[in-house]
Amino acid sequence: MPQRVLVWLRSDLRLHDQALFAQAQKADCLLPFVCLSPQLFAPQALGFSKTGPFRAQFLFESLADLRSQLRARGSDLCVAVGEPEVLIPEMVKKHRLTEVWTEAEATDEELREQAAVALNLPFSLRRLWGKTLYHLDDLPFPLAEMPHVFTQFRKMIEKQAIIRPCYATPETLPPFPEQEPGILPTLADFGWDSLLREPRAVLSFQGGERPGLKRIHHYIWETQCVKHYKETRNASLGPDYSSKFSPWLALGCVSPRFVYQEIQRFEQAFGANDSTYWLYFELLWRDYFRFVALRAGNRLFARGGLRGHLPPIHQDRDAFQRWCQGETSEAFVNAHMNELRLTGFMSNRGRQNVASYLCHDLHLDWRWGAAWFEHALIDYDVCSNWANWLYIAGVGNDPREHRYFNIAKQATRYDAKGDYTRYWTT
Repeated sequence: MPQRVLVWLRSDLRLHDQALFAQAQKADCLLPFVCLSPQLFAPQALGFSKTGPFRAQFLFESLADLRSQLRARGSDLCVAVGEPEVLIPEMVKKHRLTEVWTEAEATDEELREQAAVALNLPFSLRRLWGKTLYHLDDLPFPLAEMPHVFTQFRKMIEKQAIIRPCYATPETLPPFPEQEPGILPTLADFGWDSLLREPRAVLSFQGGERPGLKRIHHYIWETQCVKHYKETRNASLGPDYSSKFSPWLALGCVSPRFVYQEIQRFEQAFGANDSTYWLYFELLWRDYFRFVALRAGNRLFARGGLRGHLPPIHQDRDAFQRWCQGETSEAFVNAHMNELRLTGFMSNRGRQNVASYLCHDLHLDWRWGAAWFEHALIDYDVCSNWANWLYIAGVGNDPREHRYFNIAKQATRYDAKGDYTRYWTT
């Protein structure tokens, strides 16, 4: 029987180290398919969409880059706007497809969407694990027995698990069916104006696998900034104080295993140090949050989090709006929120500070902050975003319940001369 495969792509928009394409090379027909749900761009309960313009633009650029690369290999990318549980079964029927493959997900909305698609297929939906550095099947413990503290997780992983090698990038792909690939979406399609480049932005982020690989090459090889990552990662100004790999990792434009492979190659050429290890360490945190999300289920999004603790909160929408717009009484907070609002990006140190301020100074619902980050961040990742907010709110994976950041002390320590604050508040 001919093997006719639809590859349903979501946050896995690349060709290198991609199990979906690597295993489909012998298919008789291959339909790479992206389905954009209108819910991603519709207003939510707090008044803004799940996906904001910066993240949307990065997504659309990533789709364009992937389509270009697929066409160069004899294939194409079909892009449609609609509900996947409707459109994918229609494609299966229209093109007499025999299989649908997709990457396995970890969180509720994505899992429910996959279940809805599976329910409407005449065969089983095949799900491949592919978003983490360490494969789910290679964990040295059952998921239900995963350590509740990251340090214990790290020690067990490093001692007992291996990182699988990358899949090769396919040079050619099976033929694309007779199907109009669809017009790539634009911001205007969803009611947004074109984005103007903010001259103060730390980096001009462009979506897609090739820009992502270029950034990795720049940071690790051209500038060798990776040698100083641990010392500079808490800064806020300039393009290279941190790797900035996160937007491409979030959409799967680059593989965490490829990043690890490049770190290893660099260490072999120039030697290892605390900074090269620390970049791997951050990738491991990313893995940990995804496995936490898979185990926790909807507790990831519950006010009481993983602990079931319910700290008192204020339902003050005006205070929340002032936080979003960078109009609080703290200039250091405002500077970071302005950068986020105008560019879609903010440093990791900034994220911790503004999150702590919302939770522990304003006493607002941490889920409001997580939702705003989901809307605004160019590098939004559902597991890392919500698990980090749980962590700051004191209801996640942390032996300390109250992770409070004193804003005045943080500003003195990380912006001693006030350069960053002036940069984003004037």
